[in-house]
Amino acid sequence: MVFVSGHFGEWLQGTVGAEGTVALVTLACPSAGASAELCGAGPLIIRQSVPLLDLDRCREFLTVLGLPAMGKVHLWADLPPGGGAGMSTASLVALARAAGAEEERIAEACLRVEGATDPLMLARPDCVLWAPRAACVLMQLPPPPDSEILGGLWGAPIRTDAKDIVFPDILDLVSAWALAPNLVEAARLASVSAERTTSLRGPQSDPTPFLARRIGALGHARAHTGSARALIFSPGTIPATAEAELIEAGYTHLIRFRTGGRT
Repeated sequence: MVFVSGHFGEWLQGTVGAEGTVALVTLACPSAGASAELCGAGPLIIRQSVPLLDLDRCREFLTVLGLPAMGKVHLWADLPPGGGAGMSTASLVALARAAGAEEERIAEACLRVEGATDPLMLARPDCVLWAPRAACVLMQLPPPPDSEILGGLWGAPIRTDAKDIVFPDILDLVSAWALAPNLVEAARLASVSAERTTSLRGPQSDPTPFLARRIGALGHARAHTGSARALIFSPGTIPATAEAELIEAGYTHLIRFRTGGRT
């Protein structure tokens, strides 16, 4: 079985450059992802914990990778699809690796079947400015600072539409991020990115900014497409009452993890 970590929204997401390329800095989540196992040589069969890949997409994906579309595929995901946690991409990357695919072919194959893909096939997916609708690195970035995240899913799941390019401009935020901000500044940049997207795309009833202030987080992040919401803390500073407050506000699938870090 092969496990691939997901993400939990983005530190930053929006458009950059004269052409308005959609770009993001992912919020890596090492504690939740997707697992895949491929065994046997008979007709292609898929068994999955939640609806991640249909048979046609799985067959196309393996074919694009130059692999036989055969065998029993078992897929497990820690979070539901549509949450903005990368479960679809993570399941594809896990399947590719379970099938023995060449690493350099995975990103393009994911793009072919998804239309927009997360950088979860990279060794450090949070150290790049990534173009999800082109499956390529736009620029290398310093790692995010060490932080602890408390988050959950708020609202209905939203599947990514590859044709959707209505995002705010974040070139100024990317320029600031490239200077390797400390955690306080990184949390501020993430909050600004999240609030720009909420202002443009909604939902206006999102309680995350209010909760971040009330609970004492340094800032907040969101899935710019999807329902993942994250509160950003210095490691070891999450208040004991924080989870109860998120549950009361309607968050589900609560998760807590460490991310980032520089050597």
